Amino acid sequence: MASRHPAAAQGQASPRVGVDSVLTYIVFLGVLLTGAPFVYMISGSFKFDADIFSLPLTWWPLEPTGQNYARLLAGEQIPYLRQFGNSAFVAVSQTVLALWVATMVGWGFAKYEFRGKRALFLALLATLTFPFQMTLVPLFLFMVRIHWIDSYLAIVVPGAVTAFGAFFMRQNMLSVPDELLDAARIDGASELGIYARLGLPLSRGALSVLAVLTFLASWNDYLWPLIVLRTTEKFTFPIGLATLVGLYKIEYGMILAGAFIATLPVVVIFIAGRKSLLTNVTLGAVKG
Repeated sequence: MASRHPAAAQGQASPRVGVDSVLTYIVFLGVLLTGAPFVYMISGSFKFDADIFSLPLTWWPLEPTGQNYARLLAGEQIPYLRQFGNSAFVAVSQTVLALWVATMVGWGFAKYEFRGKRALFLALLATLTFPFQMTLVPLFLFMVRIHWIDSYLAIVVPGAVTAFGAFFMRQNMLSVPDELLDAARIDGASELGIYARLGLPLSRGALSVLAVLTFLASWNDYLWPLIVLRTTEKFTFPIGLATLVGLYKIEYGMILAGAFIATLPVVVIFIAGRKSLLTNVTLGAVKG
């Protein structure tokens, strides 16, 4: 009987080993498919245009050149540095405003009772099912009516007022104990003071997650800024890079160089906020 135990254990373990191997290959394949284009983007940014699509493909340029970066940063085709700064200004402004709006709305839904609260919250959730394309034309017409076309307000304000942000913060703020709020009221704290001194500090994790998600969404946004912006000097960098695609020539090297530079802030922000992002991204789904 004892001699059959190792064989039985080996037979029981072999399916598990097979599953682990398959999962390992799947993860490796996923990393390869997502990482290879990024690596080739970096490689191509140091190549001449003629070498980017030369066969066979080379993962590193045989004759590296920095002319793509030099031409891009010198503003030979587009004012890239200005457009890069425009994107940073829009993304930071939208993130700050989004955090303020989301926390105010979320705090109200989480900690106060008022007439029509449930119906209003359900209506808020219903808007999450609407694709952006459904509201694009009405929103554009509204921007025209209030004269916000070719203004950063047309990008920052609609992007900051989102149902997702309000819902996410509401779910998190439900975990703030009501006893703390009652104790603060007994001590004479105002409602705004309770929000600022209790609600916000106790929601730091969710705030960091929402900040990262909002910044990334604004930083990579292309369609809406393309619709509302008219002046080249006000373009964000995704629009600027798109203008490098001409009718008769495409500046592939400059596009890859610009894309790589634009990726750096995203990587830095993700690395800085990855701990909060990974530990709190599911917080809204499990609270309340």
